[in-house]
Amino acid sequence: AGSFQEAGVIQQAYNLNYPLHVVPASSAQCPAWSAFSVSSPAIVLETAENRPEAVVVRLYEAHGSTVTAWLQTSLPVKEAMLCDLLERPAAQGHVPMEQRGLKLSFSPFRVLSVLLVLSR
Repeated sequence: AGSFQEAGVIQQAYNLNYPLHVVPASSAQCPAWSAFSVSSPAIVLETAENRPEAVVVRLYEAHGSTVTAWLQTSLPVKEAMLCDLLERPAAQGHVPMEQRGLKLSFSPFRVLSVLLVLSR
């Protein structure tokens, strides 16, 4: 019911096309852990690619809206910068780490790539 945004069509499509896989583990209790979270349902975190001492995260705005969202991570990030689709750092692309994470601004259907340099 409602618009595709209200109905959660994008999330349901990802659930269908990329189902979770159950992997047997030991009976030891493990705390819940997530590498990334995004504050807006309009923003989709599409990929996270490992590089030596860094991770490139690609996100896009999927609802056709202008939105500011927070990208949070539990990884030890030393520095964050916007980069192009070839993963080259953009001029003036530094993104400051804040208490809530990285503040990212999106226009409709915009794709952002963020290079996260990790501390050792």
